[in-house]
Amino acid sequence: MGGRVTDFGILRDNPAELREALERAAKSHDLIVTTGGVSTGEEDHVKGAVEASGGLHFWRLAIKPGRPVALGQVGSIPFVGLPGNPVAAMVTFFCLARPLIQRLSGEAVTEPTLFPVRAGFDYKKKEGRREFVRVCVAREADGSLVATKFPRDGAGILSSMVGSDGLVVLPEDVTRLERGATVAYLPFTEVL
Repeated sequence: MGGRVTDFGILRDNPAELREALERAAKSHDLIVTTGGVSTGEEDHVKGAVEASGGLHFWRLAIKPGRPVALGQVGSIPFVGLPGNPVAAMVTFFCLARPLIQRLSGEAVTEPTLFPVRAGFDYKKKEGRREFVRVCVAREADGSLVATKFPRDGAGILSSMVGSDGLVVLPEDVTRLERGATVAYLPFTEVL
């Protein structure tokens, strides 16, 4: 996205070490992005380190994948804590980090275009949660576009992102999707 990136490497699950690294990064960077350590596990200390060095504006969203995402600041520097699972990290980057980076760099923040396609699969989900389903899209004989769900959908299955064309976005009020319904499709080309 045009920024210069400093990789601080993989840090141990040590609260003091994490806090020191975050504070060091805040002295010379315009944005801090982490992956992992913001969930509720016994060794997830990034959230606490950010709270001790600044504060969180929100933590945990009703989305799948990507629930344990965090947004806050370390001192006065914006902070984005992406989940540790690769699919969840990518989805939350597209939805939250990308628009923030656009705004910080002076770009006009534009919502990615969602395209109507026909669902080639049935799906059930919880009410009150937005879900992003990995799909491949193909043109049918009648010219319509049909989204087919990637066969495996765990948040740790990176190949599901590589093998998909984009995401079907299912809003909070949907609990059941039936094959043939029109859905909102977000191609990866809109967010890369």
